[in-house]
Parts: sequence; C-alpha cells; structure tokens
Amino acid sequence: MRITIAAIGKLKPGPHRDLAAHYAGRLRWPLTVREVDERRKLPPGELKAREAALLLAAIPKNAVIVALDERGTALSSVDFAKRLARWRDSGIADLAFVIGGADGLDETVRDQAAFVLSLGPATWPHFLARGMLLEQLYRAETLFAGHPYHRE
Repeated sequence: MRITIAAIGKLKPGPHRDLAAHYAGRLRWPLTVREVDERRKLPPGELKAREAALLLAAIPKNAVIVALDERGTALSSVDFAKRLARWRDSGIADLAFVIGGADGLDETVRDQAAFVLSLGPATWPHFLARGMLLEQLYRAETLFAGHPYHRE
C-alpha cells in the first residue's frame, strides 16, 4: 500500500519538519508528501475551497481518502493500525491522508473522504498534525511487525 500525505503549507526548517522527517524516514510503506499552498489573499471561504481543490488534485487517482479533521473519529493507536490493516488487506493500492490549512478542511474534502480522522478532541496546529500522523503510521507498522515500540 502506498501512502500519500497531501497537506497545506510547506514545512520550514525547524522542529515541525524535523519531527515529520524523523517518522517519515522510519516508514517502510512507500510515502509521498505533497505540500500545496494558495498564496493569494482570499476571503476565508474562498481560501478553503481553493485549498480543497489543490489538495484533491495532489492525491493519486482512485486513492482512498482519509481527511484529518477535529470533528472526525478519534481512534486509539491499535484501532488506527487495525483500520490500516483492513485497507491493506482489502487490496487498497493508494491511501491518501489530507491535512487542511489553519482554517481546516472544506466540506468538499470531507465529503469525498472514506474516513474522517481526528487526532483527538484538542485542536492541533496543521503543521504539527503532519508529524503526529506520521508517528501513528510508524506505530501501526511496528504493531504489524510485533516490534516493541508500541506497548499496551
């Protein structure tokens, strides 16, 4: 299964990028990170719609879409790994995680998502969400392998 992360904004050098790179480098799944950005100053509603178009254009055709949104379903690490395993075992070739900008995701992305994932009830900065998602993907891989990284 190939993983794509489509995200608004380019991570600049610093702790957010270091965190994301740390876990991305540990993943065995093929990973593509596509950073997109709308540089024009647009009203908030127009900006979210434009970001949605950029995000959806950045993911592989026929990918199963997982939207990260605070209003989504929060999963334990074990349940997240089980969901990934179900997608993998059902023959899903491409799985795309979509992370919106500072104002969140437009409804068009949520509507096209097979699953809407929350990283918990707190609101997290979108740049930090990337590293948190990558850590959970790595944790899922270690669960599949029986590696002691995750202890219950």
